[in-house]
Amino acid sequence: MSDERKVQEILARYVRATDRRDGKTQGALFTDDAIVQIFVKTGPSSYEPFGEPLLGGAGVEYAVDNFMAPHPDGGSSHHTTSDHIIDINGDDAHLNAQFVVFEVRAEMRPADGWPANAFGSQGTVRPIESGYYDTDLRRIDGEWKIVAHSVLMDMPIAVGGA
Repeated sequence: MSDERKVQEILARYVRATDRRDGKTQGALFTDDAIVQIFVKTGPSSYEPFGEPLLGGAGVEYAVDNFMAPHPDGGSSHHTTSDHIIDINGDDAHLNAQFVVFEVRAEMRPADGWPANAFGSQGTVRPIESGYYDTDLRRIDGEWKIVAHSVLMDMPIAVGGA
């Protein structure tokens, strides 16, 4: 497998761990000294930091396990990434990709079965977040790890009215 594909696969594993709310798996993708920062868009091409940076894989694991809301019954999320731009320079790599997060809400099957007129998927899927991942990686002992990860959100984030 090419280095470009290996780097792209790290992002694929990252978004799947996010969707599963699996902090341990997500944290393992980062070095111990990695820095992760969320940014919110403040203008056509400007961003400002949101919150404090997360430090290392342990910080990422803790954040996923303690700050991400669990999915409700019948609920999940689905991250998609596209337009990956990957630059490899020896044991260093840079990855930039667009993302969209979809909220998935499945209808619960009625105890007596679906109505006779029911057809197709039962539930809703709607986009809830978008932006860019801007990520630096380093090959350490033959394995690519994230050393810096910026999440560039297209919209503001509100937490408890703040």
